[in-house]
Amino acid sequence: MASVCWPYFDPEYENLSIRINPPRVSVDNSTCHDCTLVKVDSVNKPGILLEVVQILSDIDLTITKAYISSDGGWFMDVFHVTDQQGKKITDGKTIDYIEQALGPKGHIKDGTKAWPGKQVGVHCVGDHTAIELIGRDRPGLLSEISAVLANLRFNVAVAEVWTHNSRIACVLYVNDDATSRAVDDPTRLSIMEDQLKNILRGCEDDEKVARTSFSMGFTHVDRRLHQMFFADRDYEGGGGTTVVDYPPSSKPKIKVGLCEDKGYSVVSVQCKDRAKLMFDIVCTLTDMQYVVFHATISSDGPYASQEYYIRHMDGCILDTEGEKERVIKCLEAAIQRRVSEGVSLELCAKDKVGLLSEITRILRENGLSVTRAGVTTKGEQAVNVFYVRGASGNPVDMNTIESLRKAIGHTMMFNVKKVPSNSKQPEATSTGWAKTSFFFGKVLGLNTYVCS
Repeated sequence: MASVCWPYFDPEYENLSIRINPPRVSVDNSTCHDCTLVKVDSVNKPGILLEVVQILSDIDLTITKAYISSDGGWFMDVFHVTDQQGKKITDGKTIDYIEQALGPKGHIKDGTKAWPGKQVGVHCVGDHTAIELIGRDRPGLLSEISAVLANLRFNVAVAEVWTHNSRIACVLYVNDDATSRAVDDPTRLSIMEDQLKNILRGCEDDEKVARTSFSMGFTHVDRRLHQMFFADRDYEGGGGTTVVDYPPSSKPKIKVGLCEDKGYSVVSVQCKDRAKLMFDIVCTLTDMQYVVFHATISSDGPYASQEYYIRHMDGCILDTEGEKERVIKCLEAAIQRRVSEGVSLELCAKDKVGLLSEITRILRENGLSVTRAGVTTKGEQAVNVFYVRGASGNPVDMNTIESLRKAIGHTMMFNVKKVPSNSKQPEATSTGWAKTSFFFGKVLGLNTYVCS
């Protein structure tokens, strides 16, 4: 067992250290021909790695390589990043944002809310109430949840839904249809909570099967979903009827070893590469109270190799088989929560109360089950992205796509993409339209129906 502990940081001393040695951030486009280097030097503090990775992930940058060193009082990181098309970061606004958000005046939390490309859902801004739901998944559940909100005249401005191991977790941002303001009436919230709990509980009598909560504050949705699943212990397996059989190619290979010379536990991860992979891993290690002292991340074609040198916050290494097994299971779950192979649907329409309910009802009536979903609103336009499979777990066939097209009609733009098993991003359809961002892509003026 290692005797070295995470150093204690006095808050006043930490602020003084930051003022004396402010973070230094550089965005380098000259060193590498195929990527941008983001270099961060800063006084070390707990959680700083997650903060930096979170910033880069939120603006949809792909981390192809990274070198982390934060042993002692200083934090030094180098990230090799590209945009969603695999190109260097040349946009001046994006570069300015990175330098400001990671620099001495950014301190992460204030900076992210100002990013112009993001709407509510990454960070709560404006007059919205956040609703968190977790419970046992089943076909049609999202349709039932959205129908309750529509009947109570709540407009869903943003939502993100994940499913894993027969469980579903949702974070939704809603406002009142009449006032477009956050809902703070205890009576209305109580009615909403009771109805949502009844739907989530279904035929189960156990109160622990479903949970709901409300918030007016700020939250980072992706991290919150990880925390909700972790607290729900989804990594132990489901036991319901909707467990997804992940393809062998998507199952990560995780090992936990020991670096005896330095007194670290070493976590190595090899899996298919994808967007936000590093964020998901670092987020989970942080929430499990582990500190990353060193790390190396690299991508080789469609696969990623990541290695983390860690200790528990109390300075201890993972010295029991039970601890090692728990870390492996939790990281496997964190990686697979975002895995979506099959078909994704993007639907764009004018925003209105009940739009999400209408779309999910059509999906349910056509025998489709939602495995992941993202809803964003920009102005009067709503963009809904769904990863779907057949209700019985089978692939979606062309007849189902044709039925969807007829049911939706010409009231909204409808795009279908096949998600290949060896790509970080959804495969572009035959129109040549490639998405620039999964949940926060631009609303394009495309009025074509496409089947992959």
